[in-house]
Amino acid sequence: MIHKEKLPGIAGGISGAASVLGSWQICHNVCLGLVTLLGLMGIVVAGMPLAFLTTIAVPLWSVALLLLGVTFLLYLRKKCISRHMLLINSGLVLAGIPFTSVQEYAPAFWTVGGLIIAAGIIIFIRVRWSHG
Repeated sequence: MIHKEKLPGIAGGISGAASVLGSWQICHNVCLGLVTLLGLMGIVVAGMPLAFLTTIAVPLWSVALLLLGVTFLLYLRKKCISRHMLLINSGLVLAGIPFTSVQEYAPAFWTVGGLIIAAGIIIFIRVRWSHG
């Protein structure tokens, strides 16, 4: 049986994992960069071995958004979830918006999401360093 104290942590972890899975566009660009780098070194990669994930990007992102909402509600009610991780997860979900209707704004989402993620990491590090 899962204790009530562990449930918010599990929900936060699932939210983070789902948001990473939903951010396929960022992953796609990283993969293209890797394929380019390998090509420059003379290694040829044919096809996209993870292309099957594109068909389930919207459902995965939707689950990530739902879990982020649940995590945020748990944070508001119980204050037992790390604000830094909530901030980082929010940035990941924002950066990973998979809808084709807003793809022309994707660089803006990546930038804002990346800035939110960076802010969460910086705040996390500062808090850790200030506590010794």
